[in-house]
Amino acid sequence: MMRVTFIHADGKGRTEADAQPGDILLDVAQANLMPLEGTCEGQMACSTCHVIVTKEDFDRLPPASEMEEDMLDLAAGVRRTSRLSCQIVLTEDMDGLTVHIPAESRNMQAPR
Repeated sequence: MMRVTFIHADGKGRTEADAQPGDILLDVAQANLMPLEGTCEGQMACSTCHVIVTKEDFDRLPPASEMEEDMLDLAAGVRRTSRLSCQIVLTEDMDGLTVHIPAESRNMQAPR
């Protein structure tokens, strides 16, 4: 079991979530009612699952693909450490990963 921390869009709230190696970050976020759509179902046809990885954790992730970088160009509020949560497959090395939910995130599930 591993932990992932989501910092809410307001910058104040935090949600700590349990995850397993092999889980996709978007699935963990949605299971914990984080406001990330992921409407393209992992096909990288949108950028609605954009998260901002903390600077301390960014280097623990594998590099983004060229296709992911292209999709991030479409996301609102992109930062240097932005990634698509549908492309982050959690590994044991990522235990304790912390990501910020962008203020520009959209939610088609339920308000948080």
